[in-house]
Amino acid sequence: MDQPTHDLLARIADALDRLAPPPPPPAEVTAHDAYVWHAERAALEPVDQVSRVPIGLLQGVERQKDILTENTLRFARGLPANNAMLWGARGMGKSSLVKAAHAAANRAFPGSLALIEIHREDIATLPALLDILRGQPRQCLILCDDLSFEREDADYKALKSVLDGGIKGRPDNVLFYATSNRRHLMPRDMIENERSTAIHASEATEEKVSLSDRFGIWLGFHNCDQQTFFAMIEGYAKAFALDVDAETLHAEAVEWSVTRGARSGRVAWQFICDLAGRLGRRIEAGAAP
Repeated sequence: MDQPTHDLLARIADALDRLAPPPPPPAEVTAHDAYVWHAERAALEPVDQVSRVPIGLLQGVERQKDILTENTLRFARGLPANNAMLWGARGMGKSSLVKAAHAAANRAFPGSLALIEIHREDIATLPALLDILRGQPRQCLILCDDLSFEREDADYKALKSVLDGGIKGRPDNVLFYATSNRRHLMPRDMIENERSTAIHASEATEEKVSLSDRFGIWLGFHNCDQQTFFAMIEGYAKAFALDVDAETLHAEAVEWSVTRGARSGRVAWQFICDLAGRLGRRIEAGAAP
């Protein structure tokens, strides 16, 4: 081969390498406590500081805290544990509880558990993520926040296979937690439409509802009453040293909740942010629920 031809082929090969670079090396999940899954480039982005609230500040969900924390601690120790579905009212601490349980597990067993967030729109790539996590020397907890499926959405079938089926199955070092406003992850009219139009209505309904059955733990979150709302406010005020007497605190909290049309952990946190700002007090970064 003459030199000009050799040089031309070398330039073509270099150009092809730039257009289609070699795949990145397998990700390691040992350096950080949390990651975000980016499906488009099959990469795990480290998270230096997780936005979370201490588990002791979560009020009105004592039973849910006990169940999820115990399940997470068992998993962090390498013992059998269940996938968990946290469903119910908005702003009542579903995702906050998952992040707080993860922090509690790493306090009890330092460095044992990596938290990995996957976005709802990337659920179809969950098998690829599991292939990366399979065989990692660390327990991995996958969180999908606000998970739900709409009509004509077939991604739920991929999730069903990953949770409790398929030839590969779920790796022993991986657990899946999801939060949703819907108990069965799908809108009621979607399930009822399947029932009314199918030849065998019960079979169609089972296909839709059985996804929720793949979660061994179901935890319901419901709207809180006023006393629980006050407990949330008082807990935050004490934690962040906001010096306001109880009567004033309660009166302002009630007014705030009325203007928002709801009482929840999220509304309580928004009120505390407003109160801290008016008092000229800073709130530690990363403490938001």
